[in-house]
Amino acid sequence: MRQDVRLAKLSPSMKEGLIVAWLKREGDQVSPGEPLFQVETDKAVTEVEAPLAGVLARIVQPAGARVPVGAVVAIIE
Repeated sequence: MRQDVRLAKLSPSMKEGLIVAWLKREGDQVSPGEPLFQVETDKAVTEVEAPLAGVLARIVQPAGARVPVGAVVAIIE
């Protein structure tokens, strides 16, 4: 099963986020609740968790990218 990981709105005023760092690499196994990447919002730097178990198949948005809320940042299979 493939699932897109999208940047969630983490604060009421958030319109975009900056991907600070990926904590997993393509090909790594991930589990639900495991930290996947760090994003900087208008309020703070937050760790975003994997939504499901699987393999991080593709990182769509690299570290350093500014990403609008709702954009696909990774794909888990």
